[in-house]
Amino acid sequence: MAKKPKTVFVCQECGSESAKWTGQCPVCHAWNSMVEEKVIDFDKDDKRRRTSARSSKPAKLSSITSGETSRIDTGIRELNRVLGGGLVPGSLTLISGEPGIGKSTIILQAAQNIAEAKGKVLYVSGEESEEQIKMRADRICKGISDNLFILAETNIENISEVCKALEPVFLIIDSIQTMYSADMDSAPGSVSQVRLCGNELMKIGKSYNIPVFIVAHVTKSGELAGPRIVEHMVDCVLSFTGDRSHEMRILRAQKNRFGTTSEIGAFEMAEEGLIEIENLSGILLEEMDKESEGAVATAVYEGTRPLILEVQALTSQCNIGFARRTSLGIENSRLSMIIAVLEKKMGLKLLNQDVYVNIVGGIRPEGTYTDLAVALAVYSSYSGKKLDSKTLVLGEIGLTGDLRAVQNSDKIIKEAQRLGFERVVLPVKNAERVKARAGSLDLAGIEIIGLRNITEAKGLF
Repeated sequence: MAKKPKTVFVCQECGSESAKWTGQCPVCHAWNSMVEEKVIDFDKDDKRRRTSARSSKPAKLSSITSGETSRIDTGIRELNRVLGGGLVPGSLTLISGEPGIGKSTIILQAAQNIAEAKGKVLYVSGEESEEQIKMRADRICKGISDNLFILAETNIENISEVCKALEPVFLIIDSIQTMYSADMDSAPGSVSQVRLCGNELMKIGKSYNIPVFIVAHVTKSGELAGPRIVEHMVDCVLSFTGDRSHEMRILRAQKNRFGTTSEIGAFEMAEEGLIEIENLSGILLEEMDKESEGAVATAVYEGTRPLILEVQALTSQCNIGFARRTSLGIENSRLSMIIAVLEKKMGLKLLNQDVYVNIVGGIRPEGTYTDLAVALAVYSSYSGKKLDSKTLVLGEIGLTGDLRAVQNSDKIIKEAQRLGFERVVLPVKNAERVKARAGSLDLAGIEIIGLRNITEAKGLF
């Protein structure tokens, strides 16, 4: 006999429960976030639990055998790169992004590839009908496999029964906010519904040892819509970003229990679907052919590959109010620090200058690789001097104006050499290490320039 649901109050911000209503969440201290929900207590021997009674005893970690989990190839190299080599059986992967960014397109392409190579794939749609998905598949898939099955359903119990009968090798849920359980009276997308549906999907993935792909929406601010509890339940969180007015899309892992979170995947949106971009550096630099004020080439190291970028800066006289500091691709706080160093160490008068900085292509690089390039781009725009387009600049700037070393500079230099750069400007410690390995790196045709502090950069112009 099924247990009756009980009433609890759940925080919509952190998902914590309370037996009574309070104006402020006792865990995350958010105000007016407690919502009344109906929940069901599970028995200790409930099959929905991930562990059984026999596994409740502790075991020595040294006595447990481990091995490499065989991954499932999605047929999309850039997606495999971000996932860490492919889909792990039994894992839950969440992909988020703005409407129209290409989430359904990439998972449908992956579903088609896996259906052709591995077996049955179940695509569950809670928003679109079978006809809409078929129209998209006709456009982006050269041929539709007989192993690709479509189900328009939002009831999680029905989905579980279909999975039990079909036994797919890959399951896609589009989207988690539309799924609901008949055991709950709350609306789809609420904390209790998302938690219960997420637990059921986890049960399906672990029981049948199949990877589960979950689609989620984002808010206007770019954060996941609905309760954040779904992020903690899944094994991997992928973020799909890009400007819908441009073709390029960037896929990044924000959480990955089976790989790194520093990898990015690049795609181009076309009529036939998402096309992988293998030479991303070349795409980002294709319009940087000649010298121009405020334009500097730089580089970062994302995951396992170097990435060459273009930094653009513009300084303009401010006539009214306070000067603006606007940046796209780097943090405003980092830009303010770099401007302060330029004023103190290089004598620039930027108090009455609006400063705009942009990383071309919509890339948001992590780390401090681009500090020196941002500083030189601002200096170039302010002074009217141009930097050679065949010069690559990278390095971290300290508050004292000294340049600090960055990692993987030798691999970045090899990428710059491949793209035709003639000079690489970097911190002196990096330059000394690279020159010490000049024989093994084969630096023919490229000049390595090491700088100790930012004031020495004036000699580059």
